Amino acid sequence: MALAQKRTHVRLPPEVNRILYVRNLPYKITGEEMYDIFGKYGAIRQIRVGNTPETRGTAFVVFEDIFDAKNACDHLSGFNVCGRYLVVLYYQSNKAFKKMDAEKKQAELDRVKTKYGINTEELKK
Repeated sequence: MALAQKRTHVRLPPEVNRILYVRNLPYKITGEEMYDIFGKYGAIRQIRVGNTPETRGTAFVVFEDIFDAKNACDHLSGFNVCGRYLVVLYYQSNKAFKKMDAEKKQAELDRVKTKYGINTEELKK
């Protein structure tokens, strides 16, 4: 009870949230092993382990409580798993979508250029 009261008056930095992004995982790690590693720090709502070639070695861990996520991030960043040191970061949606937005804008720009027959190589000369 005293711990719960103490937590309500703590001000966390704005980047701290319940979702952790984990990099540098062994490719063969399973969800159960992730639960064993991260479950020690609090109740977990969901774990997503990357399984495509682009996302292998990464995972998202969603905690029920933001303080549990902060504790896990503080303690597991640099933790050795099968000879690999984990990189544990707070998930930041604005950074995740910036790359996708840039790619969409470039594709739209290319589409408009081809539609109107604009060749930027000729304009540079």
